[in-house]
Amino acid sequence: MLSVKMETLLCVAEHKNFTRAAEELSLTQPAVSHHIKELEQELGVPLFIRGKGGFRLTDQGEIAVRYARRIKALDGKLRLELANFEKNITNLKIGVTHTAESNLTTEALAKCAAQNPGLSITIATDTIKNLYDMLGNYELDLAIVEGIPAGSSFFSLMLDTDYLVCAMSVNNPLSKRAMVTLNQLKKEQMILRLPTSATRQLFESTLESINDSIRNFNVTIEVDNIATIKDLIRKDLGVSILPKSACMDELRKGKIAALPIENLSMARETRIVYNRDFDHPEILQEITKTYQEVARSYR
Repeated sequence: MLSVKMETLLCVAEHKNFTRAAEELSLTQPAVSHHIKELEQELGVPLFIRGKGGFRLTDQGEIAVRYARRIKALDGKLRLELANFEKNITNLKIGVTHTAESNLTTEALAKCAAQNPGLSITIATDTIKNLYDMLGNYELDLAIVEGIPAGSSFFSLMLDTDYLVCAMSVNNPLSKRAMVTLNQLKKEQMILRLPTSATRQLFESTLESINDSIRNFNVTIEVDNIATIKDLIRKDLGVSILPKSACMDELRKGKIAALPIENLSMARETRIVYNRDFDHPEILQEITKTYQEVARSYR
């Protein structure tokens, strides 16, 4: 169970201010200071140091906050599972990347919940890094991401294979071709994901592998939201590099075109990632089966 002192630690860490933490916790500021001082004495390390604009965590404080978040999440999961046990209900919180949010994943998760009485799914969208952090802290039960997780702290199950394509308006003259060359692509205005996205990083690393660079392309707009990118593409305001799975609905309806890029192979896996102690293998099986059914309906 999360102690009052740990709850205070999390609140001060969030606000970086003892007064605002006291207001949120309905405590006096001396009480908040006393909780932190007692916790520092118990752990034998300093948790905060005063800096410009307020307090900031020490390195030891960062570790303490990470474990406090984990304890809080586990406490919440314990209470939820106990409350749902008699009702035979399973609540899952599943994290997806912005790419997964735009492809078949959310449709498959919705159908999976609809087809399995007692299963409730909450979907959270974030970057891969943040999803892994939340998964490690047990704030998520599962994450659906692109690529294989680094390290060995998680287990994973392959859900699908995907590859990047050049997406464009059906009014773009290039859309009538079987493929697009890099030289042709360099003449187009490009609308790309942010440099921190896995899609953008895969495109850039593939270019680097053939001694080319993103600097040789006319990148006019950077957008993190894939739905916005597809809307701009449909209006013929540029071309983009997107996972084919994120364009399936538009391709089926003839709203955009997607072409392979000559000499570039940008394949990757979509995987379900989970902690080693995840104890619902039947749910993994249901999600995988439903995803495959949805994917077949688009082919």
